[in-house]
This record gives sequence, C-alpha cells and structure tokens, in this order.
Amino acid sequence: MVSKKILLDEEEIPKQWYNIQPDLPKPLPPMIHPGTKEPVKLPPPLFPLECLKQEYSMERWIDIPEPVREVYRIWRPSPLFRATGLEKALKTPANIYYKYEGVSPPGSHKTNTAVAQAYYAAKEGLERVTTETGAGQWGSALSYSAQLFGVKATVYMVSASYYQKPYRKSLIETWGAEVFPSPTNRTKSGRTVLEGNPESTGSLGIAISEAVEEALNTEGVKYTIGSVVNHVLLHQTVIGLETQKQLAMVDEYPDQIIGCIGGGSSFSGLYWPFYHDKVKGKAPKEAEFIAVESSAVPKVTKGYYTYDHGDTARIIPLVKMHTVGHTFIPAPIHAGGLRYHGMAPTLSLLKDEGVLQSRAYNQLEIFEAAELFTKTEGIIPAPEPSHAIKATIDEAVKCKETGEEKTILFLLCGHGHFDMKGYDDYNSGKMRPYEYPQAKVDEAMMKLRQLYPWINHELSGMT
Repeated sequence: MVSKKILLDEEEIPKQWYNIQPDLPKPLPPMIHPGTKEPVKLPPPLFPLECLKQEYSMERWIDIPEPVREVYRIWRPSPLFRATGLEKALKTPANIYYKYEGVSPPGSHKTNTAVAQAYYAAKEGLERVTTETGAGQWGSALSYSAQLFGVKATVYMVSASYYQKPYRKSLIETWGAEVFPSPTNRTKSGRTVLEGNPESTGSLGIAISEAVEEALNTEGVKYTIGSVVNHVLLHQTVIGLETQKQLAMVDEYPDQIIGCIGGGSSFSGLYWPFYHDKVKGKAPKEAEFIAVESSAVPKVTKGYYTYDHGDTARIIPLVKMHTVGHTFIPAPIHAGGLRYHGMAPTLSLLKDEGVLQSRAYNQLEIFEAAELFTKTEGIIPAPEPSHAIKATIDEAVKCKETGEEKTILFLLCGHGHFDMKGYDDYNSGKMRPYEYPQAKVDEAMMKLRQLYPWINHELSGMT
C-alpha cells in the first residue's frame, strides 16, 4: 500500500513564526549569574542581535524575513504523509501521519533555523559564526546556510560523532565551513578537558563551551546554536504551522503529537502551534504531547528540573531546565543529536506543569522500530526521530488492542543516509542498549549542589 503524500503550495509557507512565550502557563525562570545569584540575560556579543531580541520577545507572532522565506522555498512546504504502509503492518485502527523534514538540502529540520540565523548574522555584517554539533545535522545545516549569505562558519563537532559519522564532516566541509573534533586544543575549555582526559570522546556541553569561548573572544564573530533556546525553537514552528494546514486538507486533527527530544527544537516546532490551539480554545479535541528521549541521556525521565549550566566549562549562566548535569559525558550512541545534558527551558517548564508526557527508549528498541518503518514506508530515518517512531508504534499497537481509532502525528525530522553505521551495528548484533543509571544523575546533582549550595531547594527531590 502506497503512503499518501499531502502537499501544500509554496505560497502556503508561513509568513510568521509562532512564539510560545506569551502563552506559557507562567513566565520562564530567569537565567542566574552563578556568582551574584542575580537574574541576567545573555551577553549581547554572544548571538546576532536580532536573534537575541527574539530570545526575549513577548510578541506572539514574529515576521519571517522575505530572504529567509525565499530560501525556504527550496524545500518548503515539506510533505506530510499518511503512513498507510505502517498502519497495515501493525493492523492498527489508528491513522498515522508524519511530517517529513528530511527533504531540506542538509537533510533535517535544523535548516529552518540555520537559514534564519545565517541571514541575521549577514545582515549584521558578521564575518564568521561559530557553533557546536552533535550528530552533524546542525553543523551541516549551518554550513549550508552560512555560505548562502556569505558568512564563514566554524563547527566544533563532538569527537565521537566526528569519527562515527565522517560523511557529515565531509558535507560540512563541502559547504565551506571548517570543522574540528571537540574537545580541541584551539580553546582554553577544550585544552582543560584534554588535560584531564586526552582520549575524551567529547560532549555537546564541551563543544558548546568551545564555540561560545571563541565567539566571545574574537572580533567580528558570534555564536549560533541549533536547539534549546527560545529563538531557535520559534524558527522551527514553520513545521507545525504547515502541518495544521495539511491535516485540515484531509479533515484530521491529532489525538497524539509525538517527537524526539535532544535539546527540544524539532518537537517544539511541531507541537507549539497545536499548543496555541489548545490555550486559545481553537482545538477541536484535546491532543496529547509526547516527548521521547534516549535512555542513555534521560534528562526528562530521570533528570532534575533545576538550575544548571548549558555548557561544561560553565561559561553560560545558570538556566532552569531538565538536566542530568553539565558534567555529563554521553555513551557513544548513534543518536548523536540527543546526547545533550539539558533540555529547552520552555519544554522543561511545560513538562513540570504536566502539559507534556515523556518516555525513553534504548537504541536497540529504536533501530528495531526504524527498520520496520523503512520496510513499510521506504524512508530510512535518522536514529533521533526513530525514538518518535518507536513511541508511535507503541501507541498504534495500543489502539489495536483497545479498538480506539486515534489520529497519531509524529515528526520525522531527518533522514538516516549518514547513519548507516548504526544500521550495520544493529543488524550485525554489535549494538548495545545503553541505559543511564539514576545513580549517575544523582552524582552529577550532588556536584552541582556542592558548586552552588543556594540551589539546594531545586534538588529537594534527591535522597
């Protein structure tokens, strides 16, 4: 059975991004200076100024610049599929839909914000931008976007992924950016890590420290980021806004909205517009929002909602978020985009308020789901969205057992063409099902408590 593709005309590309901040149940807790304990904002030299303005904006709708929409036209609107092949294989009464972001030139949703950030950097007259990348999807999206607007880019790629996914590195270099395996000897924060562990496989927290350090100390250079912060998440809402129009074309509305979470940008891009429907009383039914993470990096399912640093070297102020600790060094799972120690503050707040559900799967489970999806739908998914596929399959099987005819929507945020080593490891029996123990999370929280005794009340759930 051929899956049904639902397309929009390019004139239906959204003209505005949706900003969730005015509609949150309570204001986001401010960033805190670790020394003064006073609320602070991100320093102006860090991000392009327009990005910094959007970060704190309370405007519900933010205009998308026309040069950004022109680039979006290369692949947007992206397709929405009815997964009839998967439905048939599962024998489920559920209607399964997925929004596919793998059609962008770099192959993932990351390009939605990369184009915007590169445009704002060029408009500001910046010579170069720095960033970090985990699996390489963000690094390749930024390198593609930066060269479109004549800006140079430097990418610090988590060392484990740099060697695990060499063709992402090749793609980054092909688009003209320079890329280094992090930790490096180029920065003080990188050298500090290497002095303690010359064989370090790196982490996103370390790579962020390196990219931020270089940006703050180099004239004409600013930092860009692929997830977590507010301006990045709002750029991703083109996903959900298009999806709403596409579902309306087939007279559908989701009962469940499912996405993977690393820093939270792809899932937020999908569910934020539906959340807006909910708070404004526009939703025809109550949709569940289900965030799915890796059991190897369980910041929402096992971590604490507390103040922590977003980077390992503690350059960035303290942010209140779900975290497993800024000292976290991840296992070398293939879902490199999910290996960040923290979670978007907006998503963290909504999880704490009971608006979102969360669950975690190990990589054996998600590759099993990915292979079933590939056989029935024909698209090879990246390991990251395969977590959403696994959750979707579980929910569809429940519908089979109960007879419920739910509409399930999930986000396929990128293809897996650069992730075949993971499929090889799975099929050859070499893959390990990493589970991060609660004891390790608590150990990291104890270190955080020792650093900042004044945040003890945030960790009151610890034994």
